[in-house]
This record gives sequence, structure tokens and C-alpha cells, in this order.
Amino acid sequence: MNDKPVMETGQKFPLTIKRLGINGEGIGFFKRNVVFVAGALPGEEITAQITTVKRNFAEARIVKMRKPSPHRQTPPCPVYEACGGCQLQHLKYDQQLVEKRDLVVQALERYLKGVDVKIEKTIGMEDPWYYRNKSQFQTRLKGSKVIAGLFAEGSHQLLDIEQCIVQHPDTTVITNSVKRILEELRIPIYDGKTMQGVIRTIVVRTGIETGEIQLVLVTTRSKIPKKELLLEKLKDLDVNLVSIVQNINTEKTSLIFGEETVTLFGKDTIHEKLGELAFDLSARAFFQLNPKQTVKLYDEIKRAAELTGTEKVVDAYCGVGTIGLWLADGAGELRGMDTIHDSVVDAKANAKRQGVKAKYVTGTAEKWLEVWSNENFVPDVLTVDPPRTGLADSLLKTILKVKPKRFVYTSCNPSTLAKDLQQLTKIYRIEYIQPVDMFPQTAQVESVTKLVLK
Repeated sequence: MNDKPVMETGQKFPLTIKRLGINGEGIGFFKRNVVFVAGALPGEEITAQITTVKRNFAEARIVKMRKPSPHRQTPPCPVYEACGGCQLQHLKYDQQLVEKRDLVVQALERYLKGVDVKIEKTIGMEDPWYYRNKSQFQTRLKGSKVIAGLFAEGSHQLLDIEQCIVQHPDTTVITNSVKRILEELRIPIYDGKTMQGVIRTIVVRTGIETGEIQLVLVTTRSKIPKKELLLEKLKDLDVNLVSIVQNINTEKTSLIFGEETVTLFGKDTIHEKLGELAFDLSARAFFQLNPKQTVKLYDEIKRAAELTGTEKVVDAYCGVGTIGLWLADGAGELRGMDTIHDSVVDAKANAKRQGVKAKYVTGTAEKWLEVWSNENFVPDVLTVDPPRTGLADSLLKTILKVKPKRFVYTSCNPSTLAKDLQQLTKIYRIEYIQPVDMFPQTAQVESVTKLVLK
């Protein structure tokens, strides 16, 4: 029997916001019901009005601000409300770091009741703006004007973003110039409804440490009208523009990239550095979006791994090998695996370039840990950086069986982390959790958990 009072759409009531939710919304409680309020901050007293009622919660909007948070600020971005790309620009940065740590605390309270865990203060950025090294802006035609940007939250309305204050300025300048050139040459722009047109997306990535820039035009077909003329104009945009690439995506899909990539000018890749390590990045290669913070994150992984030069290290979900290579100088032996074959090829090439002897294989972490364990290879240190869904159940079971001495869990989702820790604490002790802010102005928080075999 559900004895909670029924709430209804349109209902108004006073509400005190207790904490922040994982999407950056305020959370309050009305007669034991959970109420999510977009744009509300912890400590605020508001008049809320219900917009949607679900089985276990309701969503509401702020009708009146009765007592604002002392940490509230005016968002500096003009399209902040409509865009939805950032969720916390209305919260001062030092307080964003406090709330992000609290998201980790909340998740652990839900899954690890009564376990005392040391959670450090969030490591932030000195300058939390203009940090993203890659932009992917969809294009459309508005009258005769070419616009590019992101879709307004929950809509098919494309926002023309001329200036994004979390993007590296180089990406903005190039994107805006490309729009003007496409407009001037009247090159057909993709129409999401009719599927006509050629240019779908403008992707720009810049090497924050090297200054090299890559431009990718995602097109609906291989033939680009006025291609030679277009290339002449694009080449002159910036001396650092060393790679112009075309990616062909013929599908009706929200995925940015298709399978086929052609280099139109310059190199296939751009060069980027992370600390002492160098990487060549192709158009579709995954690379951390905030390299400055990545160095801090990887240093935290290294601190937790506590390497002395002799350890067998396994980098699961290795991607192009970045984390393993960061640890390599302290490891006795390095191995890694990933389910994406192309990433493994890149990881091998990256290891070779850095002069690191490492073994990379394609397949799941659980499969290889099992195989290696049967060959008497058990990692002293296992490091994982899984997707938002956390670790696969089969991998958790394998870890509990293989029992690496130390386990460093890098997570981008506090709730799946907490859920996985519930299993892992059967044989591991949590030394500490270190939150790191990789995406300032958003509600996302990364963390590094150090686990030691009991």
C-alpha cells in the first residue's frame, strides 16, 4: 500500500532544496515525495510547481525564488538555459567542486551503508573555462545562413553557437570560419527532415599542447560540390590547420561519424602531448576532452597504483593505451585489453613510439584475466576506466576470483561506481576515493578509487 500523498501537475508548494542530483538538478522532498527541480541549488527555498508526475518522483519548476543560495551566480553563457550542454554555470566554481564530491558521497550512502570511506576534496581547474579540445557542431540552413551548434535540450531545434565558453577558442574560430565559407560557396547543407544536402557536421580538434588543428567535415556522401575551391579556402584558415579530413556518414542516425574517412589535405592525424607522452590522433580516435585535467587524473591513478618498478600491471578498457603508458615507467610488466580492435592497434603503436614494451590484446577484460591467470600471470595492479555503465558483472566475478593485490578504479559515474564497490568490498578495502573535475560547468564527476586486497 503506497501511503505517500498523491501529487498532481500544476500543484504549487514551498520547497527547500536539500542537495544536487546527478544531472545538476536540485532535489527536495514534499510530503515524503522526491521532487527534482531544474536550476535549483542546495539550500535554496523556492515555490515549486509540478510539471510532471512519475511513479517514484515528480519534476517541478521554480515559480518563485524565496531564498537564493549564496553560491548562485548569473551564468556567463548567453544560450546556457536553452543549450543544456552545461548544467552548473549558475553555481560558483568553488561550490561546484563541493557539490561534485557530495554526488560521490550520496552514491556511496545508497549502496555502502555503514562503510566508512575517506572521500577527498575534488581536484578542480585553475581556469574552468575554454578547456574542451574538440567540438562537434551539427549544421543546418536557416534561410540562406549556415548555422552550426548543438540541439536545444530535448528538441530538434538547432542552436547556432557562435561562441562557446567551455570550448577551446581555436575550435570556435575555425567552426565559425567554415560556416561562412560553406555559405559563400553555397555548398548544400544537410536537412534532418528531408535527408537532402551534403554537409552534416563540423568537427574541430586542437592539440592543446602542440597547437595543431584538425578539421573534419562529416558528409552524407563522398562527392562534395566545389570541393577544390572549398579546400583552397579552408587551407588558408590557420597555419596550424595541418589536417583536413572528410568522414562519410550516409545513415539517418544521431551518431556523428560513419565508417569511411578520407584525408583531403595535410596529415591523417594531429600530434598531441600529455605530460611526457606523445600521441597521434586520427579523426575518430578517442582522446580525453580536457588534457590539462587528464594529467591530474592520471597522476592520481599513478599515486593509487603505488608502483615500485617491479609490478605486473594490467590496463583494462585500455583504449589507445593512455593510462597504462602513464604508469609504464613504474611497472615491471604492462598488459592491456580492449574490445575495440582499432584502439588496440593504436595502443600498440603508441607503446612502440614511447619505447614501452607492452602486450595489448583484443577482447574483454574478463576473458583475458582468466586466460592469463591460468598461465600464472596475475596482475599486482589492475586499473580500469570503464564507460558510464560501470564494470560488467562477469568482470566483477573474474576480479573477485583472480584477486589482483591493488585495484585502481577510475569512474565517470558515481552510482555505478558505488554499485560495483558493493561487490568489490567483499575482498577489497577502500583506501580512499579522489574526485577529479574533468568537465567544469557540467554535473559530471570523475573519481579514482584505491582498493587494496584485504
